[in-house]
Amino acid sequence: MQVIINIDGGSRGNPGPGASAYVIKSTDGRILAQEGHFIPHCTNNQAEYTALRLALIKSAELGATRLEIISDSLLLVKQYLGEYKIKNPDLAERMAEIRTLARPFHIAIRHVLRHLNKEPDALANKAMDLKQSVGFNPIVHLHPAPAAAAAAPQSDTVNGVRVVPVVREPAPAPAPVAAKKAKKAAAQQPSLFDDL
Repeated sequence: MQVIINIDGGSRGNPGPGASAYVIKSTDGRILAQEGHFIPHCTNNQAEYTALRLALIKSAELGATRLEIISDSLLLVKQYLGEYKIKNPDLAERMAEIRTLARPFHIAIRHVLRHLNKEPDALANKAMDLKQSVGFNPIVHLHPAPAAAAAAPQSDTVNGVRVVPVVREPAPAPAPVAAKKAKKAAAQQPSLFDDL
């Protein structure tokens, strides 16, 4: 299945409270999923990278195989394509995870100007305004962000689709042997995104 994905991320204060957003559509323009993921503290670049990471996770959930990714972050696009070096160690580690998540897909990624990427921008701003993740058909298993500082309304509309606060299902408990291996791996290399 081929999908078109617009991604965006932002931070108020850079660093400060921020959000990452993706809008995934079918080739006929139907919204399959969209999510604004609230991040209590991040930089603009961390939010942009997280948006791509989340879009890849959701694309796998949807069963997509061909992704056309659109971003208004020239830095993210050029670094993903290998045209710009990634000098920041945190971003380099994030890109390593993104590349792992991207392996199963055929991906085309391109940069557009900000005014051509309004949908994920609106969703990211909604999440920052509410200080809570919101979405339509959001990612099922993802460590939740810390509790929102402000209560969100029961429902709202973004990009013409009703979105509601995101409530994640708990991840299934690992098998005992797998849990020991996961604990050992976690002690050696913490996940880059658990705190986001």
